[in-house]
Amino acid sequence: MEVTSEQKRFLGRHLMVKGEYVDDILSGRKRATIRLGRVQLKYNELIVHGGGRPIAKVRVEKVIYKKVKDLTVEDARKDGFRTVEELIRALERMYDKKISPEDVVTIIEFSVVQDLSKLEPQDPYLGLQPSDIARLALRYIADALSEEEKRILRDLTMTNSIRATAYRLYRDLGKRWRIRRALRKALRELLTRGYIRAQSGNNETGARQVRRAANRRRRGARL
Repeated sequence: MEVTSEQKRFLGRHLMVKGEYVDDILSGRKRATIRLGRVQLKYNELIVHGGGRPIAKVRVEKVIYKKVKDLTVEDARKDGFRTVEELIRALERMYDKKISPEDVVTIIEFSVVQDLSKLEPQDPYLGLQPSDIARLALRYIADALSEEEKRILRDLTMTNSIRATAYRLYRDLGKRWRIRRALRKALRELLTRGYIRAQSGNNETGARQVRRAANRRRRGARL
């Protein structure tokens, strides 16, 4: 479907970028993305995907609407380009159309809050929120999940709470172990397949660390 500059679109939890921009985002050189049309954001935190995998969790700092003719060199540089002309050529390639000076664009400025290739191995869930694990698993490893696990993860995307999901699905807080089990499985699969990475640099090691952290947590709960 062709995108027009006056068309209003909505952006959910996921922001897609080309693989060539991944390093620039993680290094902080690219601190914005400029999209054709009026894009309305539903959330102030997004998961950025590029090169076939999730790369970072970002916080939206500012959303600005401008006409192309009003774009500045600073706008272009925040998006990783040297000049406005270079930015416009990239937009024309992206949307496969001629960009007019009167076209409206959305500038989404962001900051990286979590690099998904350098997650914390000491944390039982590598520092990720349950809802983030659930969204990534449903997007990338759905083929490895049972229907019950998918149901659990879908609910976690709404509650972000092991306790709340246990009650909503089973009416029994004693079933929290089912939610934790689904999260641990999802995390191991994401690590093993290389979609996310622990700081150790070895995803198999990271997966083992997830299991050990979970075991320590279970032992502590029994004390």
